[in-house]
Amino acid sequence: MDTQVSRPQFSHACSRLLFGLMLLTPLSFLGCQSVYYAGMEKMGYHKRDLMVNDVEKARDAQQEAKEQFKSALDRFTTVLNIKGGELQEKYDTLNAEYERSEAKAQAVRDRIASVEDVSQALFTEWEAELKEYSSANLRKSSQAKLTETRTQYAQLIKAMKRAESKMPPVLTKFNDQVLFLKHNLNAQTIASLKTELGSVESNIHILIKEMESSIKQADAFIASMSTEPS
Repeated sequence: MDTQVSRPQFSHACSRLLFGLMLLTPLSFLGCQSVYYAGMEKMGYHKRDLMVNDVEKARDAQQEAKEQFKSALDRFTTVLNIKGGELQEKYDTLNAEYERSEAKAQAVRDRIASVEDVSQALFTEWEAELKEYSSANLRKSSQAKLTETRTQYAQLIKAMKRAESKMPPVLTKFNDQVLFLKHNLNAQTIASLKTELGSVESNIHILIKEMESSIKQADAFIASMSTEPS
């Protein structure tokens, strides 16, 4: 089933309440969440489909973030090595790259949170429905599939969070350079920033490696979830 769709409009009002409800009334939050999933199921999108869809989106967000961080590093390197030119223009260029990188990083965080949300709902439902089987063999088979899926999911979410954790240090380095350039628009600034570029490169190479590992695990998880459950 193709679940690459935006969430229905009917759930938008409920979605806007989720954050406030989490802070104020946990039971109401869970009720709103249940209404959302029930509505999605009526439209033919079950938690399993939503989980795969969210993992795909998280994978895509990580891919976009990886490309953006690579692009930002290239731009930082190029701009800092260009002789002459207006320093204000250099600042504007690098600040724009930093802001785009921060936006991509936030998108990754949001997608990971969405994956965690729907997976929790899926596993809770799956666990509860094991009690409904009259066939011991089918219950045992479903339990085995649940255990396998949970194990794969645990590895996936660990990889995603490990990759996500590599973004803040890179963003911090980028921000330091942008701020330093902003408040010290002079030739000496460019020279001093070049010495910092090596540590930025190292952090980004680590980030890209973790991102690629996480993306591969997401692909494997999606493939495993594409088969019909036992």
